[in-house]
Parts: sequence; C-alpha cells; structure tokens
Amino acid sequence: MARLPPGIHFVISFSRDQWYRAFTFALTFVLYASFHLSRKPISIVKGELHRDCAASDDDDGGIELNGLSQRARDVAPFSLPDNQTNCGWAPFDQDNYQQLLGALDYAFLCAYAVGMYLSGIIGERLPIRHYLTFGMLASGAFTALFGLGYFYNIHSLGFYMLTQIMNGLVQTTGWPSVVTCLGNWFGKGRRGLIMGVWNSHTSVGNILGSLIAGYWVSTCWGLSFIVPGAIVAAMGIVCFLFLIEHPKDIACSSSLVAQAKAFENGTHRFRLQKQLAPGEKSKVLDTETQCLLPPDGKRPAHQNHVVILPADSGGGMAAISFIGALKIPGVIEFSLCLLFAKLVSYTFLFWLPLYITSVDHLDAQRAGELSTLFDVGGIFGGILAGVISDRLEKRASTCGLMLLLAAPTLYAFSTISQAGLEATIAMLLLSGALVSGPYALITTAVSTDLGTHKSLKGNSRALATVTAIIDGTGSVGAALGPLLAGLISPSGWNNVFYMLMFADACALLLLVRLIHKELSCPGPVLAEQAPLKEH
Repeated sequence: MARLPPGIHFVISFSRDQWYRAFTFALTFVLYASFHLSRKPISIVKGELHRDCAASDDDDGGIELNGLSQRARDVAPFSLPDNQTNCGWAPFDQDNYQQLLGALDYAFLCAYAVGMYLSGIIGERLPIRHYLTFGMLASGAFTALFGLGYFYNIHSLGFYMLTQIMNGLVQTTGWPSVVTCLGNWFGKGRRGLIMGVWNSHTSVGNILGSLIAGYWVSTCWGLSFIVPGAIVAAMGIVCFLFLIEHPKDIACSSSLVAQAKAFENGTHRFRLQKQLAPGEKSKVLDTETQCLLPPDGKRPAHQNHVVILPADSGGGMAAISFIGALKIPGVIEFSLCLLFAKLVSYTFLFWLPLYITSVDHLDAQRAGELSTLFDVGGIFGGILAGVISDRLEKRASTCGLMLLLAAPTLYAFSTISQAGLEATIAMLLLSGALVSGPYALITTAVSTDLGTHKSLKGNSRALATVTAIIDGTGSVGAALGPLLAGLISPSGWNNVFYMLMFADACALLLLVRLIHKELSCPGPVLAEQAPLKEH
C-alpha cells in the first residue's frame, strides 16, 4: 500500500471539529473585512471631492495636488460636470470643505453608534446568519448609492448625508454577529492571540478598501464606492449560504457539543465548586473572581456583580437586558476607554490620507496607498496585544501600557512626519501598532471575556449585547474624532494631534482602577482551574 501524500496526511491530521473551527474563523474574518473595505473609500475620495485650486491651475509640470495622474488624463471617460469646479465636486469645493467632509463622517459614525446599542439586543433574538446577511446586503446597496451620485451628477449635501446615515445604521449588524459567532466556537484559552490575529480583518479590509478606491479615485470616483458595495453584497450571499452560528447547529463530535452545552448551562464551571467543602471554596477562586472581591478579600453582603437571569420558555437562559449587561464588572470602564481609543483610531481612518496629501504633497491615489501602512502596523499591534495579554492574563494592563506609549508616539508623528516620506512611513507603522493594539484587544478578547463572564452563571445569550454596548460606546468616540478633526484642522494639524494625545490620556485614566486590580491579583490558584478556560 502506497503512503499517503504529505498534503493529504496534513489535511487528515486535523479533526473534523478543528476544520469547522478554522472555516468559521476564516469566514467571519472575510465577512467583517468586507465591512471595513466599504468604509474606507470616503477617506480616499476626500482628496478628490476637494482639490487644491492653486495646484490645479498650475501648468508648470510640478507636483499636482488635484489628484489627477497621467493615467487619469489619458483614460478619464467622463467629462467635468457643469457644476463641478477645478476645486472639486460641489458642494465640497467651497472653503468650508473640511467641515462638510467632517459632517459626512459624523453622520455615518453617529448613526453607527446609536444603532449599535439596538443591534446587540436585536441580534440576541434573531438568527445570526439571517441578521448578518440582511446587514451586508443593505450596506452594499447604500455604499453603492453614494457612488451613484457621481454618475447621476448629484450635488446635494443632504443626499450624501442621508446615504451615510443609512449605511451607518445597517453596518451595526456586523460586529455583534461575527464576535458572537466566533465566541461560540472558541474557548477562553489563548483567546487574546486567536482574536488578535482574527481582528486583523479590520486592517486587511482598510488596506483593500484603500487600494480599490484609490484605483478609480482620480478617474471615476463613483466606482470607488460601487465596487466595494458590490463586494459587501456578494459576501452577504456567501454568509447566508455558509455561516454556521454554533457547534450545536451541525453534527459535530461530542467534544464540541459538550463544550457548547457546558458553556450554556454553566455546569462545567460550577460542578467543581459544589463538590468542595465550604472552607475549601475560597481556595479555588480563579483570578477572574478574585479581582471582583474587595481589597480585604471578603465577599460583599449583596453581590451586585452576579446577574440573575430568568429562564425562557425554551428551557434555556433568557437574553440579557441592557441594564443587566452594564452590571457585569468591567463593562463600563472598558466601554468608556474604547470611546477615547476609537476616537483616535477613526480619526486616522478618515483623515490620514488628507493629512498625508497636505504634509507630503501627494495626490489622492498615492496618499491612499501610503495610508495603508498605518493598517499594516495595526495588524502587528493587535496580534502583539493579544499575545501579551494571554501571557500575562492581564487585559487592562496590556491596554494601559500601549496607551501610555501611544501618546508620545503621536507627538513624534506630528513632528517627524514633516521631515520627509521615509519618516512618515516609519511613524505610520509604529503609530498604527500602538493605536490599534488597545482598540483591537478591547473589541475582541475583552468583549468576549465579559460576554462570557462567570457572573452570568453560564448564560450564553449575553455576548452580542455586551459586545454591542462596548463597541457602541466606542463608536460615540469614533463619531466625535473625525468631526473634531474637521473643526480643528483649519487651525493646524498639530492641534489635531494634541487632541488625539489628550484622548489617549483619558483612555488610560479610565483603566487605572482595573489595572490596579489586575496588578494586585495573583495568578491562577489551582492547576485544576486551567481546563475551565477551554469550553
């Protein structure tokens, strides 16, 4: 009998359950990357919606700031509309263009923040696959609708604002859905590393969105929105056809099904403690529980951190309420921290290409391509944050360290990046890692940890709500950041960076109590507790 080929031997070395996990990991990665792919075009097109009038009138062959490359002059298939000036696309061709562009960002992000609080609650009560499919199809339609304004020569600010608002609302279906699905398939062990790698979908989506939008920005910017919109809609169909919400939805082996059931009813977690004598119970408290206790180590008379949830008619646990989710220890602190961390991240997301255009004097396409380096740094930052937090078992301390390093790095970025293109590249990579690391850790591993917190007594229907609360609060900051950047940037880009440094400092201060708790907690008390981290 011939030996199996090495490739086949590698394939069958993994169990069926492991292949399903890997498939779910990859599918949710691609699905949410497509969401971010559709958010990036607006930042790339800003340099085309408003051009440098002086540079566009300069025929001496110097650097062109109006975004028209040689390829655009040779290939551009559309003539300049009557009410599009050399300064850009009306109404963004006026002197107040920064405020108008900032209003577009604010419309999307404010709608996203408001919708996120509702999305988690709705998502807990609907099939994830159907809910996510609807959101992706609707998001693709509204993204493409923005681009149709180019082809139909629409110059109404209200049209673009309404499109951004609707797109922001429907995109809230994405994050709670994919995090819940991934949390159903992966246990707590090595969650920081797994989700740090998985969360790179944000940067991958931003990079692809920048490249796709940049390809058409100088020739036909409408396609910079229509093509990403079509990709999101197509991925929505893929989601409907292939997404598996939970291991129990398919005939997995008994290991995954047992883990899922243990996660739902909490028996795996609490059976060990029930077998212990009262005097021994305190000895097996894991780090997570110890950090909930007061400094004297005594339990409070009434344990506010325990969320009691009624059973639903189906015999399982009822979906958690909004107030019940807020009572989970750490949700409020991490939510407010993410507000400021996401403010910084999304200010870079929406304004970085325009900043590069202003500082390094590049056209819209090259500035968009260069801005992808910030997302490349973000990939490494998210993975590094996950690895460190897994090793130390201290999520808040890891976020605090990166926030502490981010503030001086942003100051260096504002000064060094003006020294030349090479300095800009280096600072983009470093800033991307430090800014995106805490943001990535809080929105993935921290959200999942809190959504499966032991104070929930095994209730598995809280993850989407907790995730939506944390990300929704963060999205308030995401809405404020680009808006403030649009208002502050006319007074100078340095002032924008001062605002970002102040936001980083606020994020760090909000974690001080949790950091103190973590640093005062010992490691796991008993080795027997380790298996409970995998469910």
